[in-house]
Amino acid sequence: MLNLKNILISLIVILIVMTLNLYRVMALTIPAHQTSNGSIGLQGTIPSPPPSQPATIAIPLSGSSLTTMPVNVSGLCPSTLLIKIFSNNVFVGSVNCKNGSYTIPVDLFSGQNDLVAIDYNNLDEAGADSNSVIVNYNNIQLAKFGTVISLTSNDAERGSNPGSTLTWPFNLNGGVGPYAISINWGDGSPTELLSEKFAGQFNVDHIYSKAGVYNVIIRASDSNHTQAFLEVVAIVNGAVVNLNQKNSTNLNDQLASNHKPQVVWWPILVLVPLIFVTFWIGGRHQMYVLRKQLEKQREELQNNKN
Repeated sequence: MLNLKNILISLIVILIVMTLNLYRVMALTIPAHQTSNGSIGLQGTIPSPPPSQPATIAIPLSGSSLTTMPVNVSGLCPSTLLIKIFSNNVFVGSVNCKNGSYTIPVDLFSGQNDLVAIDYNNLDEAGADSNSVIVNYNNIQLAKFGTVISLTSNDAERGSNPGSTLTWPFNLNGGVGPYAISINWGDGSPTELLSEKFAGQFNVDHIYSKAGVYNVIIRASDSNHTQAFLEVVAIVNGAVVNLNQKNSTNLNDQLASNHKPQVVWWPILVLVPLIFVTFWIGGRHQMYVLRKQLEKQREELQNNKN
């Protein structure tokens, strides 16, 4: 038959192991966070399902014939999602949906253009295609010079932190060099001007001082004054300031406040009384064993005398 004290000690050991495992799980699940100046806080993306409601294209009307660039494309969309515009399956611009609608100027290809708008969530998961709008663009510059300039990018949006350098690669195709390029970074800073001798990939850099979402507009022209246009979205992490309020809210601070380490006291509260009870019962059990031994010895002495 097992000793009662040993059973209680075994229960205490099991409870201690369970408590240590619980703290271990908490340490693995609660994200670390630093908010001191000069440190980098933990950043993450909250998973969400792909957009269920597709964007639409209301302007231009399907069947339109166009002769000027850029062309404004507008329609309805789920708010806060990124809207990418494609022409003939080629990315031609992006913009964030605001208040349920969007408007973005884009360049078109010479001839027929099949325009489609697609909304994307914060994980860059695409929703369904919008209605297809087919328009024709009569490119006068192509007819005059035999070549036109185009701007493309592999990134519809890029991100950085305030005070850090945002580098964005673009591709320049067609036209006749040298090329004049202007970039409006959307933050009120002066328009950046630069020159490229040859077509191909080139990088532009910018440092944003404040967090926010910025529409970046880049224009290019060649020696024949043919022009190209592209709009993309820059996302700067950190505190977003509400102009109607004096205080701002930092995403990292919100995450930290929602995930503060919690001290689990109930195992300790259960463990301490149980330890005292165990020792008390153990002492009582020892006294019981000693009493039984004394009684047995007394009986043996009496039997020996008889």
